[in-house]
Amino acid sequence: MEILNEIRSLEVGEVRENIDLREYTTYHAGGHATGLVIPKDIDSLITLLKYVRENHIKHKILGRGSNVVFGDRDYEGILIQLDNFNDLELKGNEVRVGAGYSLIKLAIRLSRLGYTGLEFAAGIPGSVGGAVFMNAGAYKSDMGYIVKSVKVLTPDYRIKELTNYDMHFHYRTSFLQQNPSYVCLETTLILKRGDPDTILQLIEDRKKRRVESQPLEYPSAGSVFRNPEGDFAGRLIEELGYKGYSIGDAAVSEKHANFIINKGNAKGDDIKKLILEIQSKVKEKYGIELKIEQEFVE
Repeated sequence: MEILNEIRSLEVGEVRENIDLREYTTYHAGGHATGLVIPKDIDSLITLLKYVRENHIKHKILGRGSNVVFGDRDYEGILIQLDNFNDLELKGNEVRVGAGYSLIKLAIRLSRLGYTGLEFAAGIPGSVGGAVFMNAGAYKSDMGYIVKSVKVLTPDYRIKELTNYDMHFHYRTSFLQQNPSYVCLETTLILKRGDPDTILQLIEDRKKRRVESQPLEYPSAGSVFRNPEGDFAGRLIEELGYKGYSIGDAAVSEKHANFIINKGNAKGDDIKKLILEIQSKVKEKYGIELKIEQEFVE
């Protein structure tokens, strides 16, 4: 394809063609994408972004596909993964880590080294950049509690350091979510020191509880809706009788009603349809507008 050949000529990094989105999303659903590019470094990323923006080519930064729902029609554009942005540097209680680093891998590695504060992330299957973007969290903690600063690429291609205050972290949102033209390059975390055995035991205990209460045996993207203040999305959905309800192979989990699972060959369009139907029914019955945590990409 001409666009991909042009990108290859820029020598910005690895270029993959005709991507099957089922292999790049935790839902294992969606059509195909024109191409995927893995930039070598920041300069390559800037070159790539300038090219796609100046040529009005549809594009998206894709982490580990853990919070997106692609439709079944092909994504006629370029996906960008920051897998090479994976540096890790430890300095006292500060941890500098690239946006492409696996969040689960980081949490386990730091826990084994006796760092505490990231235990909540040991079961969140995303990239560090995606976690910062979403202000990912669990167990009454989130990235906003531990991020000191975030290095970003601005829309005019400057590299800028944003403080925790600048990031406007709130429940499952951040400055980056409100300003998607900014790209997270790396973040600096502040953690505390603790006993590795105690930290790892807490992670193991939580893992056992997740296995019992969440449908980890099926492809999913974690919690579909944010919990409304003072209540739980799963409770509202369960009360509506939606546990086990399905559209095609997209189904509401029997274990946890705030999870939608792929029972085998779910269509991205069916997952979206199910999410929107549940949102509509909850609004109709309870007058509550559930906020969707996942992003629909067409």
